[in-house]
Amino acid sequence: MGWLDCPANLWRSGGHRRQNVARNPNHGWQADCAHGFGLGQRKVDDKSNEITAIPKLLAALELSGAVVTIDAIGCQRSIAGHIVEQGADYVLAVKENQPSLLADIKDSFQMLAADAVDEEIDCGHGRVERRTRSVLADLSLLEKPFEWASLHGLVRIESERYHKVSGKTEREIRYYITSLRPDAARLNAVIRQHWGIENKLHWVLDVGFGEDLDRKRAGDAAQNFSVLNRIALNLLKQDKSSKRGIKGKRLKAAWDQPYLQKLLGI
Repeated sequence: MGWLDCPANLWRSGGHRRQNVARNPNHGWQADCAHGFGLGQRKVDDKSNEITAIPKLLAALELSGAVVTIDAIGCQRSIAGHIVEQGADYVLAVKENQPSLLADIKDSFQMLAADAVDEEIDCGHGRVERRTRSVLADLSLLEKPFEWASLHGLVRIESERYHKVSGKTEREIRYYITSLRPDAARLNAVIRQHWGIENKLHWVLDVGFGEDLDRKRAGDAAQNFSVLNRIALNLLKQDKSSKRGIKGKRLKAAWDQPYLQKLLGI
């Protein structure tokens, strides 16, 4: 699900799709999929905000049978309703912008027994990380849970990272609401895929296209170049004839006319 720049994602297991939605401060909201392809974007209108842009972007996508994941800014009753109306499920991050909901979720995990718990340990990049996912189907401690379309579960992810070099330990707890049934392993896969889309796609756009250094401000230049960057990125990612990275493929396309024509399908 995913790429509005809020982060939203779409995910389908097996042959299904996933997209992520997130926000770029210069370009507005975008929708990207798990394969790293940009699916669309929506500029935030003047005198408006991101919350009004997200539904417009979602409406432009075929979401039936997908799972949409969005960061805390997209944790709105109306947005959850839009997603369900389009035949999709959602996983929405919950933070301080929904203080009552966040407090109720914390109380729920403190007072009620989890329906499913899943744990994994990762080692690499000089650190050891333990992640514990807990899922609750009991919504009795939430105030007016019926106002959230098809709400079926609460998710808590506890992360503990030990850095071998510094000896420091970091701890983080994140909370989500979801229309999916309480399956800790599946929900963990959906949430991890969401962040994988954001990290990998943003990194490629930054390193391969220098997007973070972009200072275009005149008129619709920023939005137009953002669209062109994502079209180019999609074409480069689909090409399997070269083993170069995205930056190398861009350079090759500039120097090699037949390769450029092959990318453009002409």
